[in-house]
Amino acid sequence: MLVWFSVTPLGTGSASVSAEVARALDAVESTGITYTTEASGTLLEGTWEECMAALKAAGDAVLEVAQRVSFTCKFDMRTDKPGQTGADKLASLVARRGAH
Repeated sequence: MLVWFSVTPLGTGSASVSAEVARALDAVESTGITYTTEASGTLLEGTWEECMAALKAAGDAVLEVAQRVSFTCKFDMRTDKPGQTGADKLASLVARRGAH
């Protein structure tokens, strides 16, 4: 399962969210889940339970310093390729683009 997510801390009194997002990512890392972060979000790779635990850890970490946290998430669940990773999906896309 792949879950892409972004957290938005609210009620911090600042337009900058990097400190709170860093806390969220530290919490995700502490769960041991495989993840990749880019400028606009983070991709989790794991089971439903692992992904939900990582999302909960991220939210709890932000709520320690913010009054509220909002999540944007995209879930990718497949039965035909249960072990597919984010890198696998990118490789497939690159291969198809190279075929043009």
